[in-house]
Amino acid sequence: MSVVLLLNGPNLGILGRREPEIYGTDTLADIEAAVAEEVSGRGWEVLSLQHDSEGDLVGAIHRHGPGTVGAIVNPGALMIAGWSLRDALASYAPPWVEVHLSNVWAREQFRHESVIAPLASGVVVGLGAFGYRLAAQALLHLTATAPRSPQRLNGEVGGVRP
Repeated sequence: MSVVLLLNGPNLGILGRREPEIYGTDTLADIEAAVAEEVSGRGWEVLSLQHDSEGDLVGAIHRHGPGTVGAIVNPGALMIAGWSLRDALASYAPPWVEVHLSNVWAREQFRHESVIAPLASGVVVGLGAFGYRLAAQALLHLTATAPRSPQRLNGEVGGVRP
């Protein structure tokens, strides 16, 4: 069975209680179930991991990334300066989508740039937990239309800027 890697960064383990006016009331378990529902038709399973430590996320990519069909990544605040996470994702060949629950561009200025977004196949922001469903749909689309093993060239996938 094929596996989608669902990675969530710092503070996302407390979704549902963490600033619900910004992040909504869905829990991480709710999000995991929604992603699993989206990809089940293709026969995919979801491996969901949440870590508050950047090093643990990097290790998860190295341990679980090989052999997965794609990933959905919400780096949380690590989008701002998670350079080791960025480097780990740079070596992750399958398509992956960056997701943020809130519209980061409608928030504080320091949230307006992601160091990992240029490597992503796509980015979904500001749609709450529904954004994860859209990211899952994007992976289904990308894996159906993309070469089996896309090559990354300076942030490009298969020679095309993400």
